[in-house]
Amino acid sequence: MAASARIGYSATNHPMDRIVGTVPPSSHTAPVLRRPTRGEADTRAFGKALAETLRGGELIGLYGELGAGKTCLVRGLAEGLGIAPSKVRSPTFTLVNEYRGGRLPLYHIDLYRLTLSDLDRLALREYLYGDGVCVVEWMDRLGEACPHLHVQLTFVGANERLLVATGDDARYAALLCRMPETGDS
Repeated sequence: MAASARIGYSATNHPMDRIVGTVPPSSHTAPVLRRPTRGEADTRAFGKALAETLRGGELIGLYGELGAGKTCLVRGLAEGLGIAPSKVRSPTFTLVNEYRGGRLPLYHIDLYRLTLSDLDRLALREYLYGDGVCVVEWMDRLGEACPHLHVQLTFVGANERLLVATGDDARYAALLCRMPETGDS
């Protein structure tokens, strides 16, 4: 099966493929975007390109080991939204960092050190479902199923990562289809 230039499907599952799905479109309609990154600049470029497709109200879940580049990707998102990337710091101890002054507000949440209660999740709803862009590191610790763009960062070498983005509903699938080709290796 041939992969298209934008969103496609392939019988192969090579880790450095650009965009592939693992099964034919007839049985799986969610697009999968795969991008290798070979350092911080590539990861930030992906974040910046992603930011250019955002319209507000998006929820982006980041997954990956410590040091995989989650906060680096958020710096790229900030830059793409017109916010100084130097302002972006991991909110591990503050829970939420708000960045304003760009095209859209950016809410950066880190759940690494937390086990959330129902009350905590209620307090986060303003950010999760707001008009800005909400990025959650360690999204799997939220303990709540909600539509979002799933971005996995995986180590594939000393300075290389594989970034895999999937949308779990039509809105996020369309967002992936709007992604520009820039930032490919």
